[in-house]
Amino acid sequence: MRVIFMGTPDFAVPVLEVLSQHHDVVCVYTQPPRPAGKGYKLKPSPVHVMAEKLGIEVRTPVSLRRSEEQELFRSLHADVAIVCAYGLILPREILELPRLGCINTHASILPRWRGAAPIQRAIQAGDKESGVTIMQMDVGLDTGDMLMVGKCDITPDTTAQMLHDSLSAIGADLVIQTLENMPIPVKQPTEGITYAEKIQKNESLIDWKMKAEEIKRHIMAFSPYPTAYTLFNGERIKIFNATVLSESTNQPAGTLIDDNLTVACGCGTVLQITQLQREGKKMLNASEFVMGNMLKKGDVFES
Repeated sequence: MRVIFMGTPDFAVPVLEVLSQHHDVVCVYTQPPRPAGKGYKLKPSPVHVMAEKLGIEVRTPVSLRRSEEQELFRSLHADVAIVCAYGLILPREILELPRLGCINTHASILPRWRGAAPIQRAIQAGDKESGVTIMQMDVGLDTGDMLMVGKCDITPDTTAQMLHDSLSAIGADLVIQTLENMPIPVKQPTEGITYAEKIQKNESLIDWKMKAEEIKRHIMAFSPYPTAYTLFNGERIKIFNATVLSESTNQPAGTLIDDNLTVACGCGTVLQITQLQREGKKMLNASEFVMGNMLKKGDVFES
């Protein structure tokens, strides 16, 4: 098939790679290069980099609502457009141009977790499984008819990065299966609809008044990015992993109850930090970190 691919972050790269091996990817649409790094030099998206490596034409419009952009899209004479974490709204005019329409790769089992951050929200909520839904796009927010669904487990030790990588691989496989078989579209269930709101920067701060299990999920959902953190004497300490302990305590929330980074949490629950990082330093395991004696029993994290 003649395929237009539309994607931006790392999550979409495996889908593009596999598509290029099975179909004629005539053009890649991705977000424009953004300033990054200390020098704020323009940096192309991961999909942009991969497309150039594969020798595929790249387009980076800031909007697809202009008639000129829609005519350029039309001129590609695509059979289908595959969309994966693109980041731009597709107007109806674009959705209807390819012969088989636009097909989206969404990182959840729809209709649960429609929206921007399904991976993080699934872990935060304590979901036991996640997946990828391949759907026929319409003008709604992840409301289109479903074509295929793939699933994977979420364990208490699943980080956002681990789930991201699993779902990315599942999505790449499902896209190829979808184009080979073109399943009959199925309406999404009307029950169980939830929305995965975009992650805000201020969400990363840990509230030690929450129960240890909730804090653990919060840490895993933001690991490695944007990274959960706490404050001690005004310094930000990033936390990448932790373990919920079975013991209980009557210490105030946020208090270190021993010298091994065990923290009192809400309702008397207890959490032990296992991976963390000081500002400007490298990430360390708890055993390495405590050798520096920065934190000790009785210290209290700001909450």
